[in-house]
Formats: sequence, structure tokens, C-alpha cells
Amino acid sequence: MTTEEWQFIRFTLAMAALSTVLILPVGLALAWLLARCQWRGKALVETLIALPLVMPPVVTGLILLKVLGRRGPVGHWLQEWFGIEVVFTWKAVVMALAVMSLPLFVRAARTAMEEVNPMFEQLARTLGAGEWRVFFTITLPLARRGVLAGILMAFARALGEFGATIMVAGNIPGQTTTLSVAIYQYVQLGQDGRAWLLAGVAAGLAFLAVGVSETWLRRGRP
Repeated sequence: MTTEEWQFIRFTLAMAALSTVLILPVGLALAWLLARCQWRGKALVETLIALPLVMPPVVTGLILLKVLGRRGPVGHWLQEWFGIEVVFTWKAVVMALAVMSLPLFVRAARTAMEEVNPMFEQLARTLGAGEWRVFFTITLPLARRGVLAGILMAFARALGEFGATIMVAGNIPGQTTTLSVAIYQYVQLGQDGRAWLLAGVAAGLAFLAVGVSETWLRRGRP
């Protein structure tokens, strides 16, 4: 394996890990709201969260490109006030991976929180615990297996992301090329051997992440 290919692997692992860390606070908040609260428009929020799972990834990437581009609402604001360029940089890779993996994490974390008996939380409130303390000392510890499984599933999804990434980050060698993009590039160049090598690495990493996730879930079942 060449130095360039090792760089693709390291870059993809780093971007997947960073995107997974970034979605944790948002994902946990959304999972708790969906699991414990009822409000008007909840179905709409659930639909919006699930959209990246059912829409073509290139469509999600196109939306991100319009939002994060220099003329987009978020991209223009970041450029104007902080001088931060997002599109076609490693930041765009992180954003694409985060958006595509968030639904899987929210779904797993929500399911885990719904399985926590609300009586334990109510008992803690009657003893004077606030909502933050109830969440961090009761809800989250009891739902930890599902949450950890969701983290691993989100990480695995980020490792294999291609469509949204290629749209919003492109294929800039040494800057935005992930494993999936590199595999596509090798196939286009007719270098099937190198493509299959990276495909094996990607499949192995995904298999490991999903396998550990399933192990965590099984350990939590009676």
C-alpha cells in the first residue's frame, strides 16, 4: 500500500471520528426530545431528520452546497464574519459526513431512551433532581448501550459516505479525498487493483464498527 493510500485511510478515519463527535450533542438532544416530549410539528422534525436516509446522497450534497457556499446563507455568514471557507475544504467533508450519519445515531439513541422506564426519571425529580441531572445520571447511563451502538453505526456510515461528500467537498488530493472518493477515482482511471485494495479496507473498517455495535446491543438484551 502506498503512502498516498495510507493518507486516504487516515484522513477518512479522522473526518469520520470528528463528524461523529460533532453530532453527539445535537443527536442526544434530538433523541431525548423525540423520546420524551410531545409537541406540535414533531412528525415534521422526525421526517426532516430521516430525510438523509431516503434521499439520494447527491441531493443532500447539493443542498449543503447551496447552504454552505459563498452565496448561501450559512456559508456567506461564515465568510463575512469569520473568514471561514467551508465548501471544497476538509470542513465540508466533516459537514457532509455529519449530516449523513446523524439520522442513524438519533434513531438508535431515541430507541434506547424510550426503553428507559420513565418511573426512574420521575423518582429522581421527586427527590429534587433537575432535568440536566436526571438526564446525565438516570437516562443516559441506562440508555448507554444503545447510545454507544448508535455512535458506532454513525461512524460506520461516515466511513462509507460518497455522494454528499463529492458534491460539497469535491476531490482535492491531500485535502478532501476520502476512501470512497479515492475508490471511485481509481475505478475511473482503470486502476482496479488499487480500487479493490481500498474497497477491502473500507469494508473491513465498516464490518468492525457494525460488529462491535451489534455486540453492544446483544449485551444489553436479556
